[in-house]
Amino acid sequence: MKAKQFAVIGIGRFGASVATTLYDMGHDVLAIDNSEERVEAIVDRVTHAVTADSTSEAALKSLGITNFDVVIVSIGKDIQASILTTLVLKELNVNYIVAKARTALHGKVLQKIGADRIVFPERDMGVRVAHNLVATNVLDFIELSPEYSIVEIIAPDDMVGKSLRELDLRAKYDVTVLAIRSSDRQINVSPAATDRFKEGDVLIVVGENEKIQNLGRD
Repeated sequence: MKAKQFAVIGIGRFGASVATTLYDMGHDVLAIDNSEERVEAIVDRVTHAVTADSTSEAALKSLGITNFDVVIVSIGKDIQASILTTLVLKELNVNYIVAKARTALHGKVLQKIGADRIVFPERDMGVRVAHNLVATNVLDFIELSPEYSIVEIIAPDDMVGKSLRELDLRAKYDVTVLAIRSSDRQINVSPAATDRFKEGDVLIVVGENEKIQNLGRD
């Protein structure tokens, strides 16, 4: 999978989690914050880190913000700055904007001004968001430890019609399929080797993060 370019604006606890996870996954990450202290704290854990005013169109242009595949607005307490930054990004025609919201109303405003995706930190851990941004067929991500996770993945087209035995996911990817959820929400727990995947099926797998990422990329 080709590495993507991400910019994370606002590198508090949530933003830093997203930024460093994306970087650890092999992507180019630019971290932006108006706090020099926060920038210094993350500079060795991302590709680039800069101090800048994200509500300034000129500042964002100078950073080449329109060249990034995804820009994540993770500004904390300053709701006005969050909204203004999202608005500036939209006016600059940024490819894809993910914005963190503090409240339902804040989320509605961000959505109305053009954010492509709204996340709520109380429901969306930074690590989970990062994985979802990279592998579009990943529906959910539960970190069991720094090395192991449970992930929900939409069955790729090349799996449809094939059985678990034919795919041999454990040998190929070293992951275990815990269950299969069909498009009508029926759950098949501990599926048999002869069970075949249908279109729209969701795999619930457990394994090492690196191995699961390989499965999500194919």
